[in-house]
Amino acid sequence: MDVPEEVGEAGEAPDAPVVPVAPAAPGAEDTTGSAEGPGPSEEPAAARPRRRGRTALLLAAAVVLGLVGGACGGYLVQADREPTKLPPLSQPVVEQAKGEAEPLSAAVDRRLRTDGDLRKLLLPRPKGTRDAVFETGDGWLDLADLAENYEEPDEVFGDLITDEFRRGAVTGWRAGSTTSVEIQLLQFRQEQALAAVTHADDGHYWAEEKSNTRSWAIPGTGDGQAYVHDSPEREAGYLPMYSAEAHAWRGDIAMDIWIYDTKPISKQKIMDLAERQMGRL
Repeated sequence: MDVPEEVGEAGEAPDAPVVPVAPAAPGAEDTTGSAEGPGPSEEPAAARPRRRGRTALLLAAAVVLGLVGGACGGYLVQADREPTKLPPLSQPVVEQAKGEAEPLSAAVDRRLRTDGDLRKLLLPRPKGTRDAVFETGDGWLDLADLAENYEEPDEVFGDLITDEFRRGAVTGWRAGSTTSVEIQLLQFRQEQALAAVTHADDGHYWAEEKSNTRSWAIPGTGDGQAYVHDSPEREAGYLPMYSAEAHAWRGDIAMDIWIYDTKPISKQKIMDLAERQMGRL
């Protein structure tokens, strides 16, 4: 009678019975292989190349058939259509105008005005006023005279050359015993840069630097501005000096206007001058 095997501790499964293996016959090869891996003549299953499925071949065949079918269908549709008629080669003959074209007037061609006498674009001096002390004899404002109006004339002279200054015109007058007006038109070549815009922007910058200043846009000028400085400049031995100014540009011309008076200057006075002067450009 067989004796049953004992159960291990804590419910562990008993060891499997050892089955004796008969020794191999002399000269016979060991086909079982070692426990560490396959025998020397056996290749691992993972090293075998994967067989290509038939799905890719079926998809490729379907794409080719679709292209061929689409091309044939398109050809049949086009073959059944009526041919499109081409436009006639002959065109109506346009008769050439006789004579010479009339040149544009100054009212239409703005360049015709600005390339002429720049002084004629300045506002005329009002009746009953006197010549300004600073006005040049012929109304032209050359490079040296323009630079002398600034605190650092040498630096400004070089800047005007860089900005391709072409020419300038100036006018001015005195009204009563305390009011003086100066108007400048500066024209630039503008082959390398838009210097007229830059000059007007400089005027805006310095005008806004002064304290207690009011400003208004000049109609029809885009970014043109008029300024009234409500705080006067004071110097010992002189009356207080109020000022107003306007800066704008159009094309290659920049406009500067200054008004000085011992009394406060109204918005209407500077705006009227600025609008009328820009209307002439």
